[in-house]
Amino acid sequence: MANLSGVLEDHSVRLEPLEAHHLEPLRAACAEDSEIWQIYPVNMLADGFDQAIADFHSTISWVRFAVIDLAHDRLVGMTNYINPDASGVVEIGGTYISPSVRGTGFNRQMKTLMIEHAFAKGFTRIEFRVDTRNLRSMAAVSKLGAVHEGTLRRNRVTWTGYVRDTAIFGLLRDDWAG
Repeated sequence: MANLSGVLEDHSVRLEPLEAHHLEPLRAACAEDSEIWQIYPVNMLADGFDQAIADFHSTISWVRFAVIDLAHDRLVGMTNYINPDASGVVEIGGTYISPSVRGTGFNRQMKTLMIEHAFAKGFTRIEFRVDTRNLRSMAAVSKLGAVHEGTLRRNRVTWTGYVRDTAIFGLLRDDWAG
């Protein structure tokens, strides 16, 4: 499969490969919503941020992006392609966007960029894996046209020690309406 890295941009969203100069603005963006990290697998707050970034950088099967809000010229989060494989399957996940852009259509724009880029590069299936407690994210991927294909029960331990259930959503190239 083709390389998914690069700059993706459309309207008010730019995704840039995550680099060292993005880390402090990302730390600040993550601190804007301390409550949400209770339902994330990793802790991106305070001391947990550095360890989480180190762990992300040690995974070679992730294509990491900084998320930029062009309308306000500021970094508002991160997102990733996870485990792209030779069979044409890739996951989009590890996404966080700050509260300032939630509910504005920003997430849909960002995901549309990523979905269309992956399909253009030859991928045929995109997966989303969401903690079942994260109702907002499950609703967002459903609105993109992804189908809830099942739930993995008690399959992952988060940084808080919580053993979560993970909803699996799939989006096929043939189903993508854009």
